[in-house]
Amino acid sequence: MNAMTLPQLLRHNAEQMAALPAMREKNHGIWETFTWAQYWQEVRDFALGLAAHGFRRGDKLAVIGDNRPRLYWAQLAAQCLGGTAVPTYQDSIAGELVFVLDHAEVSVVVAEDQEQVDKIRSLQTELPHLELVVYDDPKGLQHYLSAGLKSFADVQAAGREFGDAHPGYVEAEIDGGDPDDLALLTYTSGTTGRPKGVMLSHANLLSSAQGFVAAEDIRATDDLLCYLPMAWIGDSLFSLVLTLLVGFTCNCPERPQTVQRDLRELGPTIAIAPPRIWENMLTQLRLRAADSTPLKHRLFEFFRAHAERAEQLKGEGKPVSPLSRLGLALGEVLVYGPVRDQLGMRRARWVYTGGAPLGPDTFRFFRAFGINIKQVWGSTELAGLASLQPDGEADPDTVGRLIPGAEARIDANGEVLIRSAAIFKGYYKQPDATVATMTDDGWFRTGDSGFVDRRGHLVVVDRAKDVGKLADGTPFAPQFVENKLKFSPYIAEAVAFGDRRPFVAAIVAIDLTTIGNWAERRNLAYTSFQDLSAKPEVRRLIGEEIAEVNASLPNAARIRRFLLLNKEFDADDNEITRTRKIRRRFVAEKYAAIVEAFYRGDREVEVTTEITYEDGRKAILSSIIAIEDVFETAEPAREPAYA
Repeated sequence: MNAMTLPQLLRHNAEQMAALPAMREKNHGIWETFTWAQYWQEVRDFALGLAAHGFRRGDKLAVIGDNRPRLYWAQLAAQCLGGTAVPTYQDSIAGELVFVLDHAEVSVVVAEDQEQVDKIRSLQTELPHLELVVYDDPKGLQHYLSAGLKSFADVQAAGREFGDAHPGYVEAEIDGGDPDDLALLTYTSGTTGRPKGVMLSHANLLSSAQGFVAAEDIRATDDLLCYLPMAWIGDSLFSLVLTLLVGFTCNCPERPQTVQRDLRELGPTIAIAPPRIWENMLTQLRLRAADSTPLKHRLFEFFRAHAERAEQLKGEGKPVSPLSRLGLALGEVLVYGPVRDQLGMRRARWVYTGGAPLGPDTFRFFRAFGINIKQVWGSTELAGLASLQPDGEADPDTVGRLIPGAEARIDANGEVLIRSAAIFKGYYKQPDATVATMTDDGWFRTGDSGFVDRRGHLVVVDRAKDVGKLADGTPFAPQFVENKLKFSPYIAEAVAFGDRRPFVAAIVAIDLTTIGNWAERRNLAYTSFQDLSAKPEVRRLIGEEIAEVNASLPNAARIRRFLLLNKEFDADDNEITRTRKIRRRFVAEKYAAIVEAFYRGDREVEVTTEITYEDGRKAILSSIIAIEDVFETAEPAREPAYA
C-alpha cells in the first residue's frame, strides 16, 4: 500500500471492507457494532461539523474521557481536515489539564460526559484558544446553556447541512493531506518534570504500525478491547493506527468498572496491558486461590508450581519429560484453562506487556498458564514501538528483537539509540529539547540503558540516568529490585535507593486490597490506609516478603532497611505518572527525610507530606513512621543479568 494518511486509510477500509465490523461499544449490556462504512460516515459527518464551526488545517482537537467510539472518531475527524488530535488523560487534575490544553493551543475539546465538561468549563478562563466544547453523553447536560457547548449529535447534524452546501469538502481535505502532516500531539508521562508534547506525523505512526505487522501475525479477524488511557501512545498505536492498517475490530467496554466482565465476555484475540495490570491480575488470582477451599488451593498451587517448572525448562532449551507433559495436560483441564477463561484470555493468540518492565516471576507465571505474553518496548517519541518478542522467543530478561525498519546502537555510556522512520518530528515548542534528544547523525537517544544479547534481543536494564553503583562499586539498577518486590501480592509500589550508598533501602506502599483481605482473615481491625500500614503485624509481613525477595538477589543488592509509606503513591501528588511510572527524582526529593533516616540508622522518622484530592483540594498528612531492618537467613543468589 502506498504512503497514506490515517483518514485515507479509513476511507479505503470503508470502500474495501464496508460491511465488516470496525468497532463495537458495550451499552446497557448490549454490544453495538459499527461497520467500516458506518465508521467512515460517523467520522465524515463530525469532520463536516467541525468545519462548519470553523475548524481548519493546523488546528488542534483534544479528547478527554474513557474509551468511547466518538472520542476515536473525533480524533480522525480532526485529521481529515488537516488538524491534529491531542488525547489527554481522563483523570488529569486541573493543573495538568490546563498545561496540556494551553500549551497545545487546543481550540476544540471533545469530552465524554458531564464530569469532564464541568472540568473543562471550570478551566475555560485559562484556555484562551478554546472555542468549542463537545460532549458525547448528554446525561445531566440538557440545561447547560452556552454557545460554545454542543452535543456530538448536534455537531454532526450541522456537518450534514454543511456537507449539502459544500459537496466533496471532506474528501478534498483528505486528498490534500500528506503523510508528513502532524497527526498526533501526545504528551509524555513526565517522569522528570513537565510533560513534553511529542509531534507524530501520519508517516511516523504508520511506520511503527507497519513494522509491527511485518513482525507479528496480526489479522483483520482479530478483536481488541480498548480500555487503556487514550492519552497513552500504546492505545493510539493499537486503537487508531493498527486497526486502520489491518482492519481488526476495536471494542469499547461499557465502563471502566466492567472491564474485567466485558473482557471475559468478549474474549479478545489481542490484548495489551502495562505491567501494573498484569501484577493486579496475578494478585487477584492468588487472593481467590487463598480464599477457596483447601483442596482447590492445594490444586492451584501444585499445578502452578508444575507449570512454572516446565516453563523454566522450556526457557533454558531443555526438554519436558513425558510425565511432566501429562501433568500439564491434566492441569490444563483442572486449572490453566479455567484461569484463562476467568481472565478473558481463552481466545488470546498473543498478549503484550509494555510501558515499563514486567517482573520475571510475573512474566513466567502467565506464560506457564498458557497465556502467550510477550514484552514490547518503545516510547512515545518512537510512535509507541521499536521491538517485540517473536513467538517462541519470549524471555523475561529481554524486550525482543527490533521491528523491521528500526536499527539500534549502544553508545559509550550504555544508552540505547534508535534510528527509524517512526522517530517523532520533535517536541512541540521545545526545539532545544528536540536537539538534545537526537544525535548529529539522526539517532534518537532513548534514555534507556541496555545492550543487545547474543541472540539479537535487546535487553533494557533501566533508565540510563537511574543506573548507578553502591558505595563499594557494585552496579545498582533500582528497577530490577523494585520489580522483584512488586511480585509480592502485598506490595503495590516500591522505590529502591542505593546509588553511592552503603546498602539498598526501600520505601514500600502496601496493596490496600490484599493487605486488607489478609488483615480481615486475622481479625486485625483498621480504619484507613495509614492505620493499616502502621500495624506491627503488617510491617512483619512485608519484612518477610522482602526477606524472600532478598534470597533471589546478590548479597550486595539485598534490601537492608525499609519503611511502609502512610499513603499510596499517587499521580495527583506527582509521585507517579498517569501510566504509573515512578517519578524517581521527585520521590527522592519529596521523601529526602526518609532516605537520610535510612542511612543514619534511625528507628523512626517523621513524615509530613502534601496530598491532593481528585477535585484539586490539598491537605497535609503527617505521622511518625517506623523504619524496619530486614532479617536475613538465605545464602546470596547468583549475580543478575545487569551486574
